[in-house]
Amino acid sequence: MNNSTIAKVGFIGLGDQGLPIATAIMDAGFDLHVWARRPHSLRPLSDTPCTSHDSVASLASAVDTVILCVSTDDVVDQLLREDLLPNLRTGATVINHGTGSPGTARRLHRLGRASGISVIDAPVSGGRPGAESRRLTVFVGGPHGAVDSATPVLQACANNIVHLGGPGTGQMAKLLNNTLLALNQAAIADVLELATPMGLSAVTLKEALSLGSADSRALQLMNTMVTPDTVDHLASVEALDLEIFDDAMVEEHIDASAMTDRALSGARRLPGVIEQLA
Repeated sequence: MNNSTIAKVGFIGLGDQGLPIATAIMDAGFDLHVWARRPHSLRPLSDTPCTSHDSVASLASAVDTVILCVSTDDVVDQLLREDLLPNLRTGATVINHGTGSPGTARRLHRLGRASGISVIDAPVSGGRPGAESRRLTVFVGGPHGAVDSATPVLQACANNIVHLGGPGTGQMAKLLNNTLLALNQAAIADVLELATPMGLSAVTLKEALSLGSADSRALQLMNTMVTPDTVDHLASVEALDLEIFDDAMVEEHIDASAMTDRALSGARRLPGVIEQLA
């Protein structure tokens, strides 16, 4: 499928990760349309060929695909109900890059289907560095046809696109990904706390472990993406994602409370780990 199939792409959510994703889509040859709640968010795109809109309704009426990279399910729900579904043409696709509830993803899919619109959950992993290098991983949930149609635009910023199954499965995979990362961070914190009383340098130990069989993505991120400047923000985002994970498990009637508590320990201790490694 070539780019002309999804020629006009709308983008909402030009934040830390959204801006480089939108730029990648434009650089891939798509006709990019943008809207931002705060006009200053549009400034980095002012000298580019993208089209800015003064309302979500205007953007929706001009495109075939809309990508949302916003903070919460509530914002996605509001945009979908109030602005996108009433103005998108039948057969359009909405791609949600935000991390949210699998149950909400299923509900939004049903809501879109009733209006002839495909809504797929496609949360991403890789942070701003992954977006800038166009090497994100996308966890996708939705019908095969909709995912196939969305794949060309997803390829603009991702080198891994994994279709997990029906609506909500992309969100569940992302939540499990984030939980496993935090669990690994908790284990790293445990190990580094043992280093000091045994006379080992935490910095040197981390370097050694990174070269051995104990290496992990969580360990590699320490002092690369997770730094003294970013750690507080990242730890707070992890904690919020773990709340979503816990709610999702409750909704699925699964008791994952012990795992959630352990993962939260990893998120909360992350600033201390980075302080040890500074």
